[in-house]
Amino acid sequence: MTPRMQQISQLDRVIHEPARLAIMLILGGAGDADFLYLQREGGFTQGNLSGHLAKLEEAGYVEIEKKFKGKVPLTVCSLTGKGRTAFAEYSNRMLGLLQSNGACGSPRP
Repeated sequence: MTPRMQQISQLDRVIHEPARLAIMLILGGAGDADFLYLQREGGFTQGNLSGHLAKLEEAGYVEIEKKFKGKVPLTVCSLTGKGRTAFAEYSNRMLGLLQSNGACGSPRP
């Protein structure tokens, strides 16, 4: 296996899935977000978002808090410390891969 392929194989597969990557990006920028905001911003169905959040929660990357706003139930999601660290590591690896390929910056002749 080439070093480049080895780097690709070391990407965090929990985060690398496009829908979960979108969730991590949204939460990384927003700090926390309620379920409906995540659903709207990510273009998810309820079931799809629930499934992906469950995987992220199981990995310890996302914390899900169920509470009430008045009498209305509210589900708020946020990245955990472990999630922030994992996302930073994923981002650094991905940027390194892209830069080493010439994908970022000026095109190769």
